[in-house]
Amino acid sequence: MDLISARHIKKNFGVKTLLEDVNIIIHENDKIGLVGVNGSGKSTLLKILAGVMEDEGGEIVRAADLRCAYLPQNPVCDPSLTVLEQMKAFLKYDAEEFECKALLTKLGLSDMDAPVGTLSGGQRKKIALAAVLAEDANLLILDEPTNHMDLGITEWLEDRLDEFKGAVLMITHDRYFLERVTNHICEIEKGRLVSYEGNYDQYLEQKAQRLSMAVASERKRAAIYKKELRWMHWSAPARTTKARGRIQRFEELEKAKQSFEDPHLEINAVSSRLGKKIIEIEGLGKYYGDRTLFSDFTYTVLRNDRIGIIGPNGCGKTTLLKIIAGEVVPDSGVVDIGDTVRIGYFSQEPPELNANTRLIKYVEDIAMNVETSDGYLSASQMLERFLFPPHMHSTEVGRLSGGEKRRLNLLTVLMQAPNVLLMDEPTNDLDIETLTVLEDYLDEFPGAVIIASHDRYFLDRLVQKSFAFEDGSINMYNGAFSEYMNMRDVREEAAKAAGSARKNEAGTSEAASQAKRRPGKLKFSYKEQKEFDEIDDVIAGLEEKIAEVEVQINSAGGDYTRLMELTAEKDRLDEELLEKMERWEYLNDLADKIAKQ
Repeated sequence: MDLISARHIKKNFGVKTLLEDVNIIIHENDKIGLVGVNGSGKSTLLKILAGVMEDEGGEIVRAADLRCAYLPQNPVCDPSLTVLEQMKAFLKYDAEEFECKALLTKLGLSDMDAPVGTLSGGQRKKIALAAVLAEDANLLILDEPTNHMDLGITEWLEDRLDEFKGAVLMITHDRYFLERVTNHICEIEKGRLVSYEGNYDQYLEQKAQRLSMAVASERKRAAIYKKELRWMHWSAPARTTKARGRIQRFEELEKAKQSFEDPHLEINAVSSRLGKKIIEIEGLGKYYGDRTLFSDFTYTVLRNDRIGIIGPNGCGKTTLLKIIAGEVVPDSGVVDIGDTVRIGYFSQEPPELNANTRLIKYVEDIAMNVETSDGYLSASQMLERFLFPPHMHSTEVGRLSGGEKRRLNLLTVLMQAPNVLLMDEPTNDLDIETLTVLEDYLDEFPGAVIIASHDRYFLDRLVQKSFAFEDGSINMYNGAFSEYMNMRDVREEAAKAAGSARKNEAGTSEAASQAKRRPGKLKFSYKEQKEFDEIDDVIAGLEEKIAEVEVQINSAGGDYTRLMELTAEKDRLDEELLEKMERWEYLNDLADKIAKQ
């Protein structure tokens, strides 16, 4: 059944055409991810489909039994209401109070009587999300539901939407979220919607194939056009009916020209020279009353560090970055910054902007010219490289979308030639294309990068060390983000096993007492002994298979289907190798204990 059928939707903002000819049908079991560059009209389309904004052309047919719940990007709250009262005010349909309280608690809002006026923007977004999830709806329209959500809540929301017995249309730049929840991806390109079947990985594959076919078609058209152009220059125009027909075909070929050189973000600002001493942190601590955010934290930042800061909302990640940036004074310890260090702080909340300031004036006030790897560029040229075309340069800053303001903030940070980057939730409100370019830039950035983020894909892509906030302290782990998460899961399982063992021990105290009087010797079981004897060869075999698959991946070329199969096979082998390595560690530890008896 079709819940919504929209055809030929149009929408303009001043001289800018956002939606030119958009067609979309939402079926009852669709889980659709909407992607596109910032400012392309994603949020506008959601508002139109949710019925909170009028289109300027086209037709929308809604099912008679459609029950739509809409999460805006920036919900408007009444500061005089409590958390629970505000959630009830958001509801379109009735919901049980116990369910409202359970959802708020799950989203980290346990104080139901707290005034909304005292909450952050992220906490207000959580109230609106709780209301949407409590609705008796068969279509959820969600604008950036993962923004401001910590890892645990994001994973819970993934499961909730995956199990939801209805349709979902959402904007999110969390690529793991898109991969695990969606079965369709729709992309806004030049005012139109292009649809792809499948999740995010399948979207990437299909888009690459579509562009490859389109480029081949354009090459063929260009070759024919070149021949026809030669004829046009040679032949006397309109000499015969046949000639007039050929002229018409030439004109059609000219109109059919396609451009694949779409504007794309270019980040190549030059950083400042960085000396030997970077940042030395010694005995750092921060407290709020009886609450300890962290204490006795010591670390020396290295030139090429790529560090991810991990922890739930409110644990102190932003505070740590602000202390390093010099914006907050620690309660104990010191941060010693090298003389040549030039910190660029890409904060979670961008600086207050004068809404009436013209875009070009705002950038020129920071620098008229910026040194890049391509030489010096003017403020106007830098704006163009950050996807602000000339017709937008006189636009007032207050008219920019949330993503465009975020991109402008990134531009102003990089214009100051930093050699150490501190980034607080850098993926919020940035589109996937911008994130991809930013990731490539950070790969090559000749200095330290410290990132606080809940974006699992972004952290996996970049970080080599993790600072994890755990029980009032900051612990450091080597390896990528997923490796930290795997270690965390192993620790939690071990703790559960230990707790279960203690419970069993308490319930069988007499048997335990007898066991102490007559201790038995540790020994391998038959299966464990066989596994211990063979596991080194098994691990070596898996490493050889992974190396072989990597060679095949590098030689797969443009065969995207084969590339996806090989990538899946490598992921499976990597997971199996990790399991075997953990088993190897257990067996060798047991062997040492047996030998010491």
